[in-house]
Amino acid sequence: MKNYKFVWLTHSLLLIMNYKLSIKQLLLRLLFLLISYQICRIIFYLFNKNCFIGVNVTEFIGGIRYDLSAIFFSNIVVIILSTVPGNFKYNKNYQKILKILFFAINALCIGVNVIDIKYYIFTNKRSTYALITASGMEGDILRLIPVYLLEYWYMFLGYILAMYVFWKCIPEITFKEKKKLGIKDLTISSLFFLIFVGLIVIGGRGGLQRAPIKTVDAINYANYPQNTAVVLNTAYTILKTISKRDNLDKKNYFTSQMVNKIYQPIIDIKNENNLKKKNLVIIILESFGKENIYKKFGDKQLTPFLDSLLTQGRYYTNAFANGFKSIDAVPSVITSIPCLMEVSYISSPYCFNKVDGFNTILKKQGYNTSFFHGAFNGSQNFNEFARISGYDSYYGRNEYKGNEGYDGVWGIFDEEFLQFAIRNFNTFKQPFFSTIFTISSHSPYTIPKKYENKFPKGDREIHESIAYADFALRKFFQTAKKQPWYSNTVFVLTPDHTSRGGQKGEYFSTEIGNYSIPILLFDPSNPNLKGTEDKLLGQIDIFPEVLTYLGYTGKVFSFGNAVENKDRIVANYNEGIYRFLINQYYIVFDGKKIVSVYDYKKDSLLKNKISIYPEEQFQIKIKSYIQQYNNRLIDNKLSL
Repeated sequence: MKNYKFVWLTHSLLLIMNYKLSIKQLLLRLLFLLISYQICRIIFYLFNKNCFIGVNVTEFIGGIRYDLSAIFFSNIVVIILSTVPGNFKYNKNYQKILKILFFAINALCIGVNVIDIKYYIFTNKRSTYALITASGMEGDILRLIPVYLLEYWYMFLGYILAMYVFWKCIPEITFKEKKKLGIKDLTISSLFFLIFVGLIVIGGRGGLQRAPIKTVDAINYANYPQNTAVVLNTAYTILKTISKRDNLDKKNYFTSQMVNKIYQPIIDIKNENNLKKKNLVIIILESFGKENIYKKFGDKQLTPFLDSLLTQGRYYTNAFANGFKSIDAVPSVITSIPCLMEVSYISSPYCFNKVDGFNTILKKQGYNTSFFHGAFNGSQNFNEFARISGYDSYYGRNEYKGNEGYDGVWGIFDEEFLQFAIRNFNTFKQPFFSTIFTISSHSPYTIPKKYENKFPKGDREIHESIAYADFALRKFFQTAKKQPWYSNTVFVLTPDHTSRGGQKGEYFSTEIGNYSIPILLFDPSNPNLKGTEDKLLGQIDIFPEVLTYLGYTGKVFSFGNAVENKDRIVANYNEGIYRFLINQYYIVFDGKKIVSVYDYKKDSLLKNKISIYPEEQFQIKIKSYIQQYNNRLIDNKLSL
């Protein structure tokens, strides 16, 4: 009897010891992961440090909370399989499979963080679920992957080496197998299992607070709003946007009657004269942020033609993009709808909403309408949006025919494609409205071999392609001047977004500088339309601004400002945070409260928050704007 008790006690101790070792192994692996995430964060920051201001230890400490959330959620299966009661866990084959599973899951999570080390400079935000689905980029992804692997081979090689080290360093403990499991053993192991299930819930939601942590909460750990990307990690932002990709919910800050009185996205344009049925050509220039104009390297200007053209029309010097991506720019410019959600409007569930915009207004006036984009059809879903927003025809890489001018990746070089657009303009019945979106100054920034060493290389990878695109634009206007429709045409030039090229401490490295773009209204037949205009202007303001200039009279749906409005507003959204420009103020709003306010006219580097400002007035403006935006998108009320 004593011998039996001794054997039973020995067995129980062995099993409890094994279970403790299993817990110890799991905890070591989770700690190992946490350290790996912080290493990724440090590398991410070092590669992109010019994009941030005043980063210190608080961003990295706050990041631990988001790391734990991502780690617990992505490793749910691993945690359960490591803590579930049963002696089978100590089998060598089981442990081998568990290690492989742990490696596979976390190699993917670390991989998306590595991708953002370089991809962040293009989007200025941590990637979301759209990165996995290639939302809006389905037609491009197969062509771009090999190009990016070749261009950023060192990142790919570094990742492979890091994953080799990661595999070798995964904590492992050797267990002694035991097949029997008593009631006492089952009770103890079940208790630990329930504790870890609770830890999954607590860790995944980011703590014991009432609501799970959200992307927007990263602002609490960042000295400046743009530093939230340092706090976050890409695995978290992807997991957070899987189930709610549109990221919109109904807002009820005010009653519907009250919000319509406060802010109504309908502009009543009034003109004494009739509509001048001039042709309208909007040219959206890839990545031509304000940081690229009037820039010189040695004795060569980077954009000599655009610099000159800005003096020939109305140059809006206080203009801003309504997003960070090309896919955000098209709805902003064409339909006056900004992107105030995590995914781009074109990729959102609301992309099939009935919208107004240039096509709705101008087609009623007898205009022929067309959209030109030199990339392959399907790129960023521009051809689909062109149909939805009412364009009569779309001209992309497929319609171009032939391979002359093919850049090997995106589509047709700007020089050839802009000339292709002119040839088609010559066949259009006037008046016509056309939009051209250039592509050559997009990564991987290739230029035709025949122009190698012709343009300034600059001090950034994008600069040579910017200079080439400016050259292509010059040739476009040289040819256009010879056409009979030229003198009867109004041209609008706007970048889709900036190329975020400011050095640390410069205006273009600040949040507001990252949105700063040149916008030009140019009418060759009107010598009086010259000079600079300093009023606050967003891409969504192009719609009412141009219609007013053309002499249109009537109501239009627009989230922009009426031309005569002195009280102006421009909205942006990134990383769960709203950014509003209201007159001379730059305001950061987290959806509930104002986080910070700057007078960007006096403090362009946004170094000093101001504490005295009309808080209630700003709150009312911002909340009414957001409520109208969210509710109208959800209810499909983006049209008169």
